Amino acid sequence: MDDVWKILAGNLAAVALIVSIWTHLSYRFYQLPPKLRCVGLGGTMGLAAIASMLLSVRFDVGVIFDLRLAIIESAAVFGGPGAALITAIMAAGFRTYLGGAGVTPGLTAIVIVFVLGSALWFFAGRKPLSNAPSILSAAVLAGCLSIAVLVLLPQADFQRAVDQVGLPIVILNFATTAAIGFFLAYFRRFTLERDILYAALTQAPDYHYVKDLKHRFIVANLNVARHNGRARSSEMVGLTDYDLALKERAEHLMAVEADVMRTGQPLDHFEEFLTEEGKPPRWYSTSKVPLRNRQGDMVGLAGVTVDITEKKLLEQELRSSRNIMAQAMAEMSDGLAMFGPDGRIVFCNEQYRALFPKSAYARKEGSHITEIVRAAVRNGERQDLSIDLDEDSIQAAGQTLFINKDEVIPLTDGRWLSLRTRVTEDNHVLALVSDITAMKESELSLKNFAEQMKGLAETDALTGLANRRSFDDCLQREFEAAKQSGRPLSLLLIDVDRFKAYNDRYGHLAGDGCLKSVAGAIASAARRSGDITARFGGEEFAVLLPDTDCDKAVAIAETIRASIRDLSILHEGSEYGIVTASLGATVFTPNSRVGNPAELVARADLALYQAKDAGRDCVGFQRLAEERVKKPA
Repeated sequence: MDDVWKILAGNLAAVALIVSIWTHLSYRFYQLPPKLRCVGLGGTMGLAAIASMLLSVRFDVGVIFDLRLAIIESAAVFGGPGAALITAIMAAGFRTYLGGAGVTPGLTAIVIVFVLGSALWFFAGRKPLSNAPSILSAAVLAGCLSIAVLVLLPQADFQRAVDQVGLPIVILNFATTAAIGFFLAYFRRFTLERDILYAALTQAPDYHYVKDLKHRFIVANLNVARHNGRARSSEMVGLTDYDLALKERAEHLMAVEADVMRTGQPLDHFEEFLTEEGKPPRWYSTSKVPLRNRQGDMVGLAGVTVDITEKKLLEQELRSSRNIMAQAMAEMSDGLAMFGPDGRIVFCNEQYRALFPKSAYARKEGSHITEIVRAAVRNGERQDLSIDLDEDSIQAAGQTLFINKDEVIPLTDGRWLSLRTRVTEDNHVLALVSDITAMKESELSLKNFAEQMKGLAETDALTGLANRRSFDDCLQREFEAAKQSGRPLSLLLIDVDRFKAYNDRYGHLAGDGCLKSVAGAIASAARRSGDITARFGGEEFAVLLPDTDCDKAVAIAETIRASIRDLSILHEGSEYGIVTASLGATVFTPNSRVGNPAELVARADLALYQAKDAGRDCVGFQRLAEERVKKPA
C-alpha cells in the first residue's frame, strides 16, 4: 500500500514539473497565436500523461493505474476541447502501445473523461476555470471519475482494485487536477499583472525608465528608445548613459543618480535646457526616485522626464505680454485695473474710475478690494449689491476677486458693465471693464423678439392652439417621460365630421370660423395643467394628456365631444344637422406594445376611424388588442 502512495506521489511530481516547464516556455513565447498555444498545452499534457503511465502502479498483468485521467480532464477544463483532444490522443496511443489486458478499459476511460471534461468546459462558458470553487469542483470530478472507471475492470478485479488502490487513486487524481488548476490560474494572473505593468511603463507618455544599481537600463518606454535613436524599447536594456551621451554629461547624470540611491532622497522636477546635436534645443523636467524591494534594500531607481519646452515658451510669451500690457493700459478705451496678491490696486487707468462715478474716489492705487465694494454698497451704485449688505457679505464679495470670471454688472443709473477678471500665475488679478449698455439693450430687444417669434413658430395662426411641429416635440418629450416614469400617457385625435361638406356649402371663411369655435371648445374642455391641445392638420385636432389613464381620457374625450356639439353650429350637410366631431382615444402604459410616438398616433388614428365607422359624433378607444366604441347617451 505504501508503494502505491509513493509511486503516485512521484507521478504527481513529474506532472507538476512538466506543467511548470510549459508555463515558463509559454511566457517566453507569448507571441504565439492562440491555436499554437492550444497545441502546446495539449502536447504538454500529453507528455505528462505518458510520463504518468511510465511511472504507473502495476496492478495486474497488463493493468496499470496512474494519473492520466486527471491530466486529460485538466487539459479540457483549463485549456479547452482542442488541447484535451491532443492530450487524449497521445495518452490513448501510448496506452495502446503498452498493451495488456487493461487496454480496452483504459481507452474507454480516456474517452469518458475527455467527453465529460469538454462538457464542463462548455458549461463554464468556453473559458478556463479560474476561481477556487470551480477548480475544486473539477478536482472532485477527477477523483470521482478515477474511482468510477474501475467498474470497467472485470468483476473479479473490481473489488480488489478498490481495496488496494481506490483511496490513493482518488486522492492523487484530485490533488493532480487541483494542483494543475491552481498553478495555471496563478500563472495566468501573474502573466496578466506583468503584462499590464510592462505595458503601462513602456507605452506611457513622456520618457519613463527604470535602472539597476549599476545605472543600466532595465526597462525603458518607446519614447526613451526613439529619443536615443533606437527602434524598440528592448534595445535600451543593458545600456548606460555612457552609451547614449557625451562623457561629461554621462558622468553628471550618473553622479546625480548615485546621490539619489545613496541618500534615498528623490530628485524632484529638476529642469535643464539641452542643446543636442541634430536636434532643436529643448527644456526638460526630470524626476528620479529610488526603488527598494520588500526587504527595504535599494535595487535601483525609476525616472520620468517631461518635455516642458512649450511651457517655457509660454512663460516667456507671458513676460513679454506683461511688458506690452503696461504700455497699452494707459491708452486703451476700456477700464483696466491690476490688483496685487494682497487684493490692493497696483494700477488702474482713468477709464476704470470713470465707469464707476459713485465709487471712483475709492478706486485708486493702494485701495483694497473690500474698500471698493464697501463704497459701491454705501452709494447704491450696483443693482446686484444691496445697500444694507453686511460686513461678512462684503468680505465674501471681495474674495471673489481671485476667481477667473466673466460677469455683467447692472448699475443703478441704467448702464450695464462687462467685468472680466483673470488671475495670473503670480496671483495678480487683471480686471477689464467695458460699457455694454447699448449691446445689452440690443440683446434684450432681440431676446424679446426671439420669444415672440418662437411663440409664432409654435402656434397655429388660425386657432391659436399649438401647431403640428410644436405638438410633435411635446409628444416625443412626454412619451420618453412616460416610458421612464411608468405613468400613463393618453392621446386624443379629433376630426370635425363632414367638414368638407361644410366648406363646400358655407365657404372657407365660415369654415375658418367653425374651426376657431371648435378649437375654443377643445381648449376649454382640456384645460388641466399639463394638457396640450394642438391643431393636428386641416380639420383634425390632437390633445395630449400626461399622467391620464384610459377612464379619465375617455371622460375628457366625451367632454370635448359634448362641448363641440353644444356649439350648435348649423351644418345642413351633416346627418345631425349641426357640427359634430369624432374622437379617437388611446393610452400608453408600461405594458403597451408601443415602441415610439408614431405608433401611439397610429393607434389613436385607428380609434378615430372606429368612431367614424360607428356613425360619427362618438368616441373610439383602443388599448393594446382591446377596443370599444362609446356612443353618446
